[in-house]
Amino acid sequence: MVFDVVVLTDAKLLALDEQDWYSRQVHQEDGLVLSALQQQGLKATRLNWDDQRFDWSQTRSVLFRTTWDYFDRYGEFAPWLERVSQQTRLFNSAELIRWNIDKHYLARLAENGINIVPTHYIEQGNPRTLRQVVEACGWADAILKPTVSGAARHTYRLRDDACEPLECTFAELVQHEALMLQPFQQQVLQHGELSLMVLDGKVTHAIRKTPKSGDFRVQDDHGGSVHPHLPTPEEIAFAEAAVAAVPFDVLYARVDAIRDNAYQLAIMELEMIEPELFFRFQPTAAQQLAAGLAARLTR
Repeated sequence: MVFDVVVLTDAKLLALDEQDWYSRQVHQEDGLVLSALQQQGLKATRLNWDDQRFDWSQTRSVLFRTTWDYFDRYGEFAPWLERVSQQTRLFNSAELIRWNIDKHYLARLAENGINIVPTHYIEQGNPRTLRQVVEACGWADAILKPTVSGAARHTYRLRDDACEPLECTFAELVQHEALMLQPFQQQVLQHGELSLMVLDGKVTHAIRKTPKSGDFRVQDDHGGSVHPHLPTPEEIAFAEAAVAAVPFDVLYARVDAIRDNAYQLAIMELEMIEPELFFRFQPTAAQQLAAGLAARLTR
C-alpha cells in the first residue's frame, strides 16, 4: 500500500497504553493529526521512525511528530535521516532538521534582526577554563549548555562560586562538543517560558511553561508545568517573524520565547524537528498543519 503521509513516532509510543496518562496524551494529539490529514483526502498512517519493515519509498511524505528518542539514538537517526530523505519528502526537511539541531542557528536569527537571548559560543576544543569564559563574558548569573542538546541535558546555572565544581565536567564536555553561555533570564522564574505554535507560517495557539519552585528549568522532565496562554498581537508578530527569518520552508515550528532582562521578547529556541505542539489545547490547529502539508504535496 502506498501512503501520502506517514506520521512518525517513537517505538515506545506506537501502541496505546490506556493505563498511562502520557501514552493517552500522545495518542490523543497524534490522533488529531491523523484525522486532520485524512480530512484533507490524504492516506495516512502512523509508524515508528526506525521501523525496519517499512519501505519508505512507499509514502509520498513523512511527518515528524513524536520521535522523541531520536536525540538519544542520534548515531542511528542521522544515517536513517540521510537515507530516507532520498526516498521520500520530509516535513520538516532534512536540511532544516540539520540546521535546527545545532543552536548556532540562534546567531543566524540575530543576524536577521530577531532578538535572541545574548549568547556566547564556546567552540569544541577551547582551551580556556569555565571561570575564564564566565569572567570574560561578565555575567554574574549565567546558563551553560551544549549547542546540541535536548531535555536540559548538561544545562547548568552558574552563579556565586558555581564554576569550580563544574570545571572537570566543562573540560570534558568542551573536548567533545561546542557549548554556549547565556545570561540567566530572571523573568523565567516569575513568568516562565512562552511557547507559540506556528503552523504554515501563522500562530495558531500558545502555552506557557513554568518551572517548579526552586528550579529554573521549565521542561516537564524537571517538574515544570504547562498552562493555556492567549497570545498578544505583539507575541504573534514576534513568533511569525522569527519563523519567517529561517532560511528554509517551515511547515511547523514551536517558538520558545521569554521576556529578557530588558523585558523585550527574545527567542530561547526554535523547535522545528519534533516539537510537542500541544494540540490538546487547540485541536483545530491540527487542521492547519494538515492543510499546509497537503498544499505542499500538490506544489
